[in-house]
Amino acid sequence: MAIRAGRSVLHLLTLAFLLILAASPCLQARVDHRKHISDWSRQPNFELQNISSSRKDGPHLLSRSEEITHRKLRGRIGVRKKMEVMQQDDEALVKLENAGIERSKAVDSAVLGKYSIWRRENENEKADSRVRLMRDQMIMARIYSVLAKSRDKLDLYQELLARLKESQRSLGEATADAELPKSASDRIKAMGQVLSKARDLLYDCKEITERLRAMLQSADEQVRSLKKQSTFLSQLAAKTIPNGIHCLSMRLTIDYYLLSPEKRKFPNSENLENPDLYHYALFSDNVLAASVVVNSTIMNAKEPEKHVFHLVTDKLNFGAMNMWFLLNPPGDATIHVENVDDFKWLNSSYCPVLRQLESAAMREYYFKAGPKTLSAGSSNLKYRNPKYLSMLNHLRFYLPQVYPKLNKILFLDDDIVVQRDLTGLWEVDLNGNVNGAVETCGESFHRFDKYLNFSNPNISQNFDPNACGWAYGMNMFDLEEWKNKDITGIYHKWQNMNENRLLWKLGTLPPGLLTFYKLTHPLDKSWHVLGLGYNPTIERSEIDNAAVIHYNGNMKPWLEIAMTKYRPYWTKYINYEHPYIHGCKISQ
Repeated sequence: MAIRAGRSVLHLLTLAFLLILAASPCLQARVDHRKHISDWSRQPNFELQNISSSRKDGPHLLSRSEEITHRKLRGRIGVRKKMEVMQQDDEALVKLENAGIERSKAVDSAVLGKYSIWRRENENEKADSRVRLMRDQMIMARIYSVLAKSRDKLDLYQELLARLKESQRSLGEATADAELPKSASDRIKAMGQVLSKARDLLYDCKEITERLRAMLQSADEQVRSLKKQSTFLSQLAAKTIPNGIHCLSMRLTIDYYLLSPEKRKFPNSENLENPDLYHYALFSDNVLAASVVVNSTIMNAKEPEKHVFHLVTDKLNFGAMNMWFLLNPPGDATIHVENVDDFKWLNSSYCPVLRQLESAAMREYYFKAGPKTLSAGSSNLKYRNPKYLSMLNHLRFYLPQVYPKLNKILFLDDDIVVQRDLTGLWEVDLNGNVNGAVETCGESFHRFDKYLNFSNPNISQNFDPNACGWAYGMNMFDLEEWKNKDITGIYHKWQNMNENRLLWKLGTLPPGLLTFYKLTHPLDKSWHVLGLGYNPTIERSEIDNAAVIHYNGNMKPWLEIAMTKYRPYWTKYINYEHPYIHGCKISQ
């Protein structure tokens, strides 16, 4: 779908360019014609002066002259009206063309992989020139074939169709000159000859411009439709669990419950509540992703024995997560796995989200997708992602309740990779704030007004729409300040007010922005670089210098839709020769 969208974008921009070229001679011809008429119509004064002077010569001549003058004036009035109509027609034509071109510019062209029109090869004007020439030829062949058929030039029509099919076969899936077959040059030459013949027989500037404009508008609509479908499918793909990871989880679960109870325990349990160590909170239902987070953190730590991982998962993945880290302990570090369903205090009477998820309205919103979902794109599907139903996603608002003996904890998402020692974060002075996070307002869409409904007075009267957003994924939380400021109570207040989703849609970032408003300390951006799950233009130096890189977005590194140039940063922490991974056919 992304490939088709990318090709449609290229087709759209090519049509816009050809439309400009085709329209230029037509418009110039009209301008020249109008100038000629205008010059002629501006000459009445000389003749009127002659007629005026002739009135002295005699009444009969005067009468005849006046009649001629009136006739000429009527003719000139008609010419001027015609000029006005032509001018209006030209202005309408230019407006239509400009509108089509502007709409083509507005199309999101950041398609995936090598199909992006902004790839480096396109910075060179001569790059892939034969591919571009063939595409242009095919567009003109389609136009001339329509004209040939309408004018009953059936031999030329058949010849154009034949050459068009040959060019299509030669071009195939090629996006670069190197991918074209050897026969492509002959096809280009043959198509050029038939197009030259068609031009001599059929060329009509106005009609070709109209055809190009129609194709431009059609391609524009096609791009819009494909973009919606592509977004829908990427949202759908982001919700799926690959077969390999599902297999891994099932096999680990089976083997875990075959272990005797005494073999299910992790060592170093005395470190779990030691506030002098470096503690991490990781909430995940993805065994492979969690393993990358732990492995990358330990492999880059200066003193691994001082690091403690608190991993919480759900009932379905509890056995698998335990078994994986029993088989693959994180060196000298400490790890502990818990089941979120064992937190009996986390129930619907205490937690607003759980209570809201039990409501009939919320169940209908999540589980009853209408028949127009695909055509509507991602506007609703995005918020029907199962992660919004999981308490693992909302557990971040209950850290002091989960870890009452700790003073500070570093929260990590499971779609990150650690590239440097993180112990320096414990030395950062949060200046009395609760949350240490990297701000994301370098661009306008990361400010509060893009996440929250400022038409609601509860939002507009309490928050600044231009306040800077920040990122979840790597957050240092001061749990002492958290308790002092009753952060969980603030979260409950706003979550209760949003029962009908009038303040924000769904997810944890909007309530996080409200809960930690003016309580967030900005960290240096090198600690946390975001966008590897959606942004193909991140500088490599920025990634390499980051302490943590974050695959936020739909293109997670464990999915087939991941961006290939970013995957090696993640896959380097996976041993693909491991018996369980190899057995489940998980590959790079």
